[in-house]
Order: sequence, then structure tokens, then C-alpha cells
Amino acid sequence: MGFEAEHERWFQKHLSRRQGERKDALKRGHGYGNRLFVENIWWPLMGDFNGLHPEYEVGDWRGRSYFVDFMWILGGHLFAIEIMDYGSHGKDRTKYRMDLNRGLFLQSQGCCFITIPLDELKDNPSFISNMLRHILAPYLGAVTELTGQIIHAYDKTERELMRLAIRHHRVVRPAKAARELELHKETVIKYCCRLVDKGRFRAVPSGTSGKIYYYEYVGPTQSPDLI
Repeated sequence: MGFEAEHERWFQKHLSRRQGERKDALKRGHGYGNRLFVENIWWPLMGDFNGLHPEYEVGDWRGRSYFVDFMWILGGHLFAIEIMDYGSHGKDRTKYRMDLNRGLFLQSQGCCFITIPLDELKDNPSFISNMLRHILAPYLGAVTELTGQIIHAYDKTERELMRLAIRHHRVVRPAKAARELELHKETVIKYCCRLVDKGRFRAVPSGTSGKIYYYEYVGPTQSPDLI
């Protein structure tokens, strides 16, 4: 099924599930820029609209609701996408400030906030597509086609240790990691040994004694396994 048919089916599905202001927001908001994004960026990149919600209602730091252009929901991960038109702000500094504050607030709540300039979307869509592909690549590789859910090859603690290693120049020192992750040192060592067995960590011996003081992460810095 081509873009036109799939887009119409997706839009009507969301429209049928809404009432009142939420329905009106979808009718008003899914205009030129948003349509341009799904046709020229999202559809070629993804090939479907699974998990993508148009004009998605969220709350701000004051408890007031507003609608982001798109929210892509993947498991427990949220990606808010806003198409920004320079003309919509004009000289209204308050609106400009409010939009930036809303983006900061969403990021503070664990949501990945992506802003796309409408002018760039019109004039240079390949740049937008490439940037979005890089941002979403680790997540795309983790999604199963049938369920749309992330399949974890490593448990939560293993993933936390790998991410911690990347933040600390690929090195994990058990005592320091235990404090940062609020775990017992022996627990950290146990999981580090698991990751050694799985080929993601390397135990680094010290001097002639061969005692292990730290572990080195030898995996990629972008991978579905880190999610």
C-alpha cells in the first residue's frame, strides 16, 4: 500500500479515536509542514506509521496541556518531534521562550525532543532525513517487525554498566560504578564478569599480580543493546 492510502488510514484512525479539543487540535495541526514531514521524511525512512501519533497531547511543567506535532512511542521510549516555522514566532519572544521551555521540560522527563526547521524541511530534506536516521538508528535496530517492541539481549544492570562505561571513556571501576549505580561492589563485579563472557567487557589486569582493578567496554557506542 502506498503513502497516500496509508497516510489516510493512519490519520482517520487517530481522528476516530478523539473527541472535543483533541480532535480539533488534530484537524488544525496536521497541516502543510506536518504533512511534508510524514511524506518526505518519515514514510521513506520507516515505511509505516507504527507508533507515530500526530498532535499528541502532553503536559508542561505548570500542568497545562499542549500538543506536540508528533510523538513516536517505542516501548517505554518517547520521541517528540516538532516542526518549527520561523514565521509562527515572529517577534513574539514570549512564545519563542515558551516553546523552548517546553522542549527542555520534555527532555527532563526522559523524552527525546527533536525540532525540525520547516525551511530546512522544504529546502534540504535529505539533511533532515540523515540526521533523523542517525538519531533513531539504535532504536530502529532493536524493534521486531511483528510486535514493534524492543527485544533486550542484555538485562537492565548489564545495559546500565555498558552505558556507564561509555560515559567514562569505556572504563568501569567496580567500586566507583557501585556508588554511581547504588549497587554492592560484588554485584557490579558479577555483572562485569557476565559481560566479559558475552564479549562486551575486557578484564584489565594490573602489573605482575594480575589483579583486576577495572573493566574496559569493547562494544559499539551506538547499539540496540544499550537501550
